[in-house]
Amino acid sequence: MNRDNWRDLASALNSKLKLQVTPIAITFSDESQEVPQLEGPMADPMPDGRTGKVPAGCVFWMKATDRTFSTVAEDHGNCSVGSLTHGLKTMDEVSGNSDVAALLDSGWVSMEVVPQIAVVKTRHRYITYGPLEATPFDPDVILLRLNAVQLMILHDAIPGLRFEGKPQCHIIAIAKEQREIAASVGCMLSRVRTGISPSEVTCAIPASKLVDVVEALDITSAADSKVAKYAAEDSKRFA
Repeated sequence: MNRDNWRDLASALNSKLKLQVTPIAITFSDESQEVPQLEGPMADPMPDGRTGKVPAGCVFWMKATDRTFSTVAEDHGNCSVGSLTHGLKTMDEVSGNSDVAALLDSGWVSMEVVPQIAVVKTRHRYITYGPLEATPFDPDVILLRLNAVQLMILHDAIPGLRFEGKPQCHIIAIAKEQREIAASVGCMLSRVRTGISPSEVTCAIPASKLVDVVEALDITSAADSKVAKYAAEDSKRFA
């Protein structure tokens, strides 16, 4: 699709869901897309070598609301979990890292569930983030940040919407590799690192399914508007 199509779809999402945060386009690629890399220093490395431009890859979601930028594997390197889910490192490569040890020692996760975590299957050179309305090329995944009402409307529009928990970032891999729409209740690791609002959840949509999602939202959002009007009028009897 061309840029106008993506801009129109972003506008429709904002309108139907009344989003407070613009939809984010996420694109995996091996060739330079002539998009500037995110500027900023690398953090001082940990003894295990972990460093990066941000605490975790999910922080890029927060930075991508107003500009488009590309990242490389090194930029994501501080978070072993995100590096794993985004296909940037294997479990063998991160298993000895101190952050993995901290998560296992706390009981937050166990090695038994690791094989169930969705991952991007190919190690891409670049991951690009930015507002969907301004994406310069076709993305792979659309990320939404939603409140409870917005998730309610989206749930009505998508029968069988998949719900996930920790780690939050693996919904990106679910959308990209399994072509499923997946919402996440979030995870404490991501919530602390991103500073995302306690009232927000996330949803990852395969870009190839976005037109269908918007069409479904036309129906459910219109129905909800009618019900809201009815309920408001009916409630006046109790004022």
